[in-house]
Amino acid sequence: MKLKIGIMLACLLAGASAFAQSMEEDILDLVNKHRKKRGLEKLEMVDAITAEADKHSRNMATGHTAFGHGGFDDRLSRLMRKLPGSNGGAENVAYGARTAEQVVDMWLNSPGHRKNIEGNYNLTGIGAIKGKDGTSYYTQIFIRRRN
Repeated sequence: MKLKIGIMLACLLAGASAFAQSMEEDILDLVNKHRKKRGLEKLEMVDAITAEADKHSRNMATGHTAFGHGGFDDRLSRLMRKLPGSNGGAENVAYGARTAEQVVDMWLNSPGHRKNIEGNYNLTGIGAIKGKDGTSYYTQIFIRRRN
């Protein structure tokens, strides 16, 4: 019985991981296509930023933190220490969207989120997490690092 539960849990986690990776890649692709149309620099996905974004999305999905930008200053401070030469950052969050297109459209239709997407950033990380109730939560963090 324990083996069966372990296999089921592994399959569930693999499915969640596949969802996250696919959504994160699709969101990045759509954001970079938008930036290219505007003549802006392409964003590079960075594991350390993705880990922070993922953690925030997970915390929102599990109710450990309210939906929103609470704790962003702490996330940004940790990233500034991990990414020498970084000098600025921003964050977009969303929930409920079922596709990457819906997430990016929501952000582009919000002046503040659009400003972040079109901002003077060159690094990013994206966290996409599906909660137990099936609702998906998204965080994209933007960082500017001097080249």
